[in-house]
Formats: sequence, structure tokens, C-alpha cells
Amino acid sequence: MINLYPLVKPWLMQMDAEDAHRLTLRVLKSGFAPTCDYADDALRSEVFGHVFANPFGLAAGFDKDAEAITPLMAMGFGFVEAGTVTPLAQEGNPAPRIFRDIKNKSVINRMGFPGAGLDAFAAQVSHFRTRSAGQPPRGILGVNIGVNKETVSAFEDYSRCLTVLAPMADYIVVNVSSPNTPGLRDLQSENTLDALLAGLMAVLHALDIPPVARPSLLLKIAPDLTPDQRAAVAQLALRHSIGGLVISNTTTARPEALAEHLKSEAGGLSGQLLKENACAVLRDFYRLTGGALPLIGVGGIASADDAWARIRAGASLVQVYTGLVYEGPALVPQILKGLSAHVRAAGMKNISEAIGADVPLGADIDRAEKRGAAA
Repeated sequence: MINLYPLVKPWLMQMDAEDAHRLTLRVLKSGFAPTCDYADDALRSEVFGHVFANPFGLAAGFDKDAEAITPLMAMGFGFVEAGTVTPLAQEGNPAPRIFRDIKNKSVINRMGFPGAGLDAFAAQVSHFRTRSAGQPPRGILGVNIGVNKETVSAFEDYSRCLTVLAPMADYIVVNVSSPNTPGLRDLQSENTLDALLAGLMAVLHALDIPPVARPSLLLKIAPDLTPDQRAAVAQLALRHSIGGLVISNTTTARPEALAEHLKSEAGGLSGQLLKENACAVLRDFYRLTGGALPLIGVGGIASADDAWARIRAGASLVQVYTGLVYEGPALVPQILKGLSAHVRAAGMKNISEAIGADVPLGADIDRAEKRGAAA
């Protein structure tokens, strides 16, 4: 793959961030998308009942309306998570709503789930499935579901998205952690989350989908939860037997290193300034769940070393978004090759052996047995 990104990056960074993103999607859909065919059996693993060719995926937020699933998978990602999708189309928050901190390779966004809505999203996913029918799967497809800003019932919004998309998705993520939709993070409170997970799991199991084809239901949480809140979320996740956790969404914290002119901007912070916090929260959830629940690590990953550290902190899979903005598509093969090198340098045969290697759980817990039971 010829890496032209260093040539166009200065120009893209001068553009409005949303305009640059729209242009990127147009290029991807035009057939000029970069491709990567790197494969290594040492990176293959089974998570949520699906075989992932590699553990490196694209996080939600990049392809909000599921417009570019095929070219994104061709870039070499082991999985792509489309969305966040809401039942009804909505504009999201007023622009400007994306702010780059180029020095710190970070971004603040307050998008507010803009998108074409569930019907358009489902049509795109259905088109992708129809076109790829009968072919070996290029990658695993996840969808991220949310609620409309003017929703009357968060449960009904999630339930509608879940009902429509469950037959099409390999896994579904319930987003209760964006800081840009009023009241959304309140859904992470213990009693509210307990009722929400119970209801959504009941909806999922009531659908006319064979158990073997039923998508796993995951929860995406905020990095700003207190230790007590984390413990409660972990226990609820285990109690309701959900498929896993995505850790983490953006943060409302404003680190000292953040560019001064951005500290007063509302929204969620992603990128390098989130990295240490996101990894610490991931490590804590791996400990709290005893390694029994698959975790997707996201937030500030921009190198093979970052991805490897997140896996050793407890992630079965890792995702990127902001790192792709700053490093470009060559980041994908770079991280895949780097992960292969890490596996071999550690004397391991498969990357799954590294999951949680840096998190002591106690002599009474067998990580491999726990992960097998969760699968």
C-alpha cells in the first residue's frame, strides 16, 4: 500500500474537521480506498462466538451511517463498528463541534449523534450483507446504538434499534456513555442500568433468531466513572450475562496538557490525552470481572505498542478512531505487523495468551478458563 497520507495530511488538517471527515468518506466510497491483506494466524482469535482475523478494529463514530463498511474492512481491520445510530434522523449539536489539538494528537467532539436514522442505516447494512453473501467474511461487523436527543423513552429507542439490527449484526453495542446527549450518562447509574440491561436482554432473546446467530450485546461505558460505579457496572454486566464491555468512550476531563484554547470547549476528549486513563479503566474492569468478560479497549491507541499494552491490560480486542485521523491508513498494517512481532517476542503462539497478562487476578482464577466460559 502506497502511503500518500503524509502528503495530504497538512491540507486535511487545515480543513474544517467535519469537512475533512466527509471528504474521507467520499474517497473511501469512490473505490480509491487503501487496502491491506496482512494476515497472521497468531493474531486470529474467537470472541463473542466469531473468529476475528485480527483484534484491531475501527471504533464507532467514524462511519456513523454505515456507508463505507466494505472499504473500511478492506483496509485490514479485523472488525468495523458502525454507528452510533438513533431511531430517527437528527442533526446533532450545532457546528462547530469538532476541535483538534494537533500537538497532543487529540480531539474534542460534541457531535450529539448526527445521522440519517435507523431506516437508512439498516438499508446500508442490509446492502452490505447482500453484496457479501456467499463470500468469506472480510471482517466482523458491530453496530453501535443510541437514543435520539428528544427521546421519550431511552429503552424504546434502544429496543427499536436492537430489534431491527440484531438479524444483521455480529455484535451490538449499547452506547450509554456519550457526554454529548443530555442525560445519556445517567443511564449508567446502577438501578437504571440494571433495568435497561434486563429489558434489552429480554428483547434480544425474544427475537426469532437462532441462538447460534444471535449477536452479542455489549455496553460502552465512560472513562469518568468512580470506582464504586465501575464495580456496580461490572457486577451488572456479569449478572445479566451480556457479551462484553467497550472501554472507553470519550472523557469530559480536561488534562493540563490540553491546548489552552480548548479547555473551555464542551464535549468528549479522545486521542493521546485519553490513553492513560482509558487503559487504567480497562485494567480495572478486567480485574473487577475476573477476566470472565471480553473487553474491547479503545481510547488513545495510535501504535502497536499502545495496542499491545491494552491487550495485556485485559482487552480481547482493540479499536482506533482518533489515531487514524492523525496517522492515516498506514497505521493499520503498522499495528498488525507490530502486534505479530510482540506475540513472537513474548514467546507466545497466539495473541489471546497475552490478554490480561499485566493484571494480577489471584492464584484462584484461571484466565483461559474464565474467557472460555464467557465465550
